[in-house]
Amino acid sequence: MKYGGYFDIDKLSQKHSELEKLMEQPDFWNDQQKAKNIGKELTILKNELEKGKKIKQIKEDLQTYILLLQEDFSESLFNEAKNILNQEKEYIEQIEVELLLNGKHDFNNALLTIHPGAGGTESQDWGEMLLRMYKFWAEKSKYGFQIVDYLQGEVAGLKSVTVEIKGDFVYGYLKGEAGIHRLVRISPFNAQGKRQTSFVSIFIYPMLDDDIEVEINPNELKIDTYKSGGAGGQHVNTTDSAVRITHLPTNIVAQCQNERSQLLNKESAMRMLKAKLYIHYEAEKEKEKQKLESTKTEIGWGNQIRSYVFHPYQMVKDHRTDFETGQIANVMDGEINGFINAWLKYSVKEGV
Repeated sequence: MKYGGYFDIDKLSQKHSELEKLMEQPDFWNDQQKAKNIGKELTILKNELEKGKKIKQIKEDLQTYILLLQEDFSESLFNEAKNILNQEKEYIEQIEVELLLNGKHDFNNALLTIHPGAGGTESQDWGEMLLRMYKFWAEKSKYGFQIVDYLQGEVAGLKSVTVEIKGDFVYGYLKGEAGIHRLVRISPFNAQGKRQTSFVSIFIYPMLDDDIEVEINPNELKIDTYKSGGAGGQHVNTTDSAVRITHLPTNIVAQCQNERSQLLNKESAMRMLKAKLYIHYEAEKEKEKQKLESTKTEIGWGNQIRSYVFHPYQMVKDHRTDFETGQIANVMDGEINGFINAWLKYSVKEGV
């Protein structure tokens, strides 16, 4: 709901008034889906309007300080202006990043999947570490975080996991995390204490609104039920009615085991399948399939988007943006906004 890459308060207010008038119509709730979509748009508009007003107020306050300082410079007044700017700096930077989130589904919730690659137990443990990292990031961002499918590793870690993360702009923030993440460390699973390199692949999909149609032929689906293989109460609710759905023409799979009934697991799996198929078909229509599939190449050397080095030095570096930090413990505790923001700015500049 931004106009021209900035907050146009007049246009936002006008649109807000128009939607409120629509909601006052006696037949508003006759079309439930339309009413739901308008309600969602109104919520977004309210948030944008509040942000726009706050940014405008900050700008006006700083402009007042500039005028006063130009007329009669005062050290105390100058320091006061600097303090206000420093207090609002983080908020301004966050709004600057949000202005980059203008993609079709950037506002949506996201489906995140983690698949370990080369490295065996070490990579499976690395997958568990990344799951923890994204969980902490979601908590710090006040987003909902729900594991919907979890396959435990034989010795440690995980073989695969699917998570739904809910909140405003989740997909927009996380879409740049898709790709291969490389770990270099002294392996706790190597008795000789040798340094080892492991790889994990991350996929990100937007969760779609109910009004978005994706054609799915029931005859092209293979539906399997199985007993939950997760790590008990630590990750999922143990159930005998987990569901796996395979779309045979594309071999795309979606599965869910966290619900307590087969029907609910099937509904969740179908929602995830819809999201995956939508991205698949969009990529074909826009002839970007090759770019999308580039994140699905062999999970190994030469394909990583980011490296996490624990030894012989400590460094996390994104190979696309060159953004890096030596605060690796903070990164693993979910402080990844620096990487996310750097990628969003890079994606706009490079037209990714």
